[in-house]
Amino acid sequence: MTKRDELARARAEHEQLGDEIAAHDRAYYQNDAPVISDADYDAMRRRYEALEALFPALVDENSLSRKVGAAPAEKFAKIAHAVPMLSLGNIFSDEELEDFVARVKRFLGLDPDAEVAFTAEPKIDGLSCSLRYEKGVLVSAATRGDGLVGEDVTANVRTIADVPERLAGAAPDVIDVRGEVYMGHRDFAALNGRQAAAGKPLFANPRNAAAGSLRQLDPHVTAQRPLKFFAYAWGELNWGELNRGEVDPDRPADSQNGMMTAFRAFGFKVNPLTKLCRSAGEMLAHFRDIESRRASLGYDIDGVVYKVNDLALQQRLGFVSRAPRWATAHKFPAEKATSVVRDIEIQVGRTGVLTPVARLDPVTVGGVVVSNATLHNEDEIARKDIRIGDTVIVQRAGDVIPQILGIVPEKRPEGARPYEFPHVCPACGSAAVREIDAKTGEAEVARRCTGTLVCPAQAVERLRHFCSRNAFDIEGLGDKQIAFFYEKGLIRTPADIFTLQARDSKSLTRIENFEGFGKVSTRKLFDAIEARRDVALNRFIFALGIRHVGETNAIRLARSFETFEALREAARHATPGSEARQRINDIDGIGDVVAEAVADFFVEPHNERALDALLAQVRILPMEAVKSDSAVAGKTVVFTGTLVKLTRDEAKAMAERLGAKVSSSVSKKTDLVIAGADAGSKLAKARELGVEVIDEDAWLVLAGVGASG
Repeated sequence: MTKRDELARARAEHEQLGDEIAAHDRAYYQNDAPVISDADYDAMRRRYEALEALFPALVDENSLSRKVGAAPAEKFAKIAHAVPMLSLGNIFSDEELEDFVARVKRFLGLDPDAEVAFTAEPKIDGLSCSLRYEKGVLVSAATRGDGLVGEDVTANVRTIADVPERLAGAAPDVIDVRGEVYMGHRDFAALNGRQAAAGKPLFANPRNAAAGSLRQLDPHVTAQRPLKFFAYAWGELNWGELNRGEVDPDRPADSQNGMMTAFRAFGFKVNPLTKLCRSAGEMLAHFRDIESRRASLGYDIDGVVYKVNDLALQQRLGFVSRAPRWATAHKFPAEKATSVVRDIEIQVGRTGVLTPVARLDPVTVGGVVVSNATLHNEDEIARKDIRIGDTVIVQRAGDVIPQILGIVPEKRPEGARPYEFPHVCPACGSAAVREIDAKTGEAEVARRCTGTLVCPAQAVERLRHFCSRNAFDIEGLGDKQIAFFYEKGLIRTPADIFTLQARDSKSLTRIENFEGFGKVSTRKLFDAIEARRDVALNRFIFALGIRHVGETNAIRLARSFETFEALREAARHATPGSEARQRINDIDGIGDVVAEAVADFFVEPHNERALDALLAQVRILPMEAVKSDSAVAGKTVVFTGTLVKLTRDEAKAMAERLGAKVSSSVSKKTDLVIAGADAGSKLAKARELGVEVIDEDAWLVLAGVGASG
């Protein structure tokens, strides 16, 4: 198989896994009701991220590896995190731990034998929460949500004994203390005993019990639930007027371990098993020690979290996609059990991919009841020869999602037939096909519904994406409302959203008369829609749902083209090998795959008609302003040659934080070239075009960092 063939197959599998992961994130983070166990979820994440590691062209902001959790549930008020609450990458073996330590040293430009200290602490299986204190007093509390905006659970958090209302000692003017809300084993058993006595449903595990308790609309219910809290991180940290509202680099300590000591002094509980380690060997030894104590801790953990101890090094390492480079979670090995496949159901994702899900006899695996498991695709079913009625081996890795490892052949019932994967979409009845890749001549891994325009599974998801927080952000058009209006035939395309009020005024069946609506709520909905007729360019591009164009790539395209008309015109003419295609491809971080997807989107006649209808209803504003007053904000910069004081990744990340556009090639639109040692053709072209060229030290001064010897 050629590399091109491999990429095509990987792309199809990557997209299918993305649909599955997004659905499971909503079930886990919004509903506190995962439909699969942690094992399968981790397995899917690992496969998803492994594909991105093997094929970097797959990585974009549509990628779930760049997202955290799920959007906040609509029943709660929202709180924006001053500093994003990101997630952690996972490792599962001794070798991956050693690789993590080696990557940290490489990024920092350190010798492999150099000592870097890490903290190692148990990974609590609960619900992440951020507590905001102003002048030492608790003022708000929020769940992680999607990492940028969480649910307001302030009243509920105030009922948790481990959370101080006022910080002890000398506290910062503002600090967001972050940690995990959890429930102990004894308290969980007692709670389920009370649930059973009252004839109420039992909680599946302590994590679900903790999440469900914290996310109650009535804080009196939460107060009756025995929740606890461990502090382990922080977000915004502000010491007052001294730093003019910015985060003060002079924290209570200059290390992760020191900050935990400060948290104890403030009055928080910090996990007593946290230990400072100075090598991969020490980290692994502590991992084994915690694993051996796991059953006797009295609360659920699913691994150990490692963090670089030196905060200055943490800042240098920064973040990649949805996770920090300076931390990772080392998950415990899987636990297994057997169950019986009672049915195989097909779910249809936003992009039309058909995903099979096994419905199992409920079985407890590592303390969690499992009744569903993804089967990924029809090739996976055929490879493992899974049939309805089969006894299967179910595994949980860590403590999240179930995975079917294989069957128990001797327990197969007589007459069990091989599963026939449907060739029609269960949602709309359209043909479901495995498309032939024109470049490779081979069938893709995923089977897709061809009813793009009529399939409700796809249409509703496209509309949800269009209205989502980072797209048009239309208040009052959440998942349930979108599904409701689609079912009623009132909204089928994005343009329909903006004609809804006009059509409603002429309708005999007014929205205000539907159950769940009224004059006030309908008026608020129409006002919210009207308020979104003006939209920033980057949000508009993201809202279109172009394959491989998520938030980051939407920003990159918006920065490069500046107007939607310029992007649309270029994309229309972006045939392979053309100057227009090269211009898109040259945008740093875009690449061939995204450039092709953008071109394909704009040459599709249906998309063009839908765009024309939408553009008649909205007005596109310039891209949202970069929050930076730096000297390089808005400028296009190119790095070339070997840098000494920064790694290339650090330099690019620094430029983007300062609001600059980083390009991979030099052109007339380039404002600045930073040339390191042994700079070659890019430096020559910059001089030929008269582009300003500076060295690394001058860049550091310009960036406001300063050069040091």
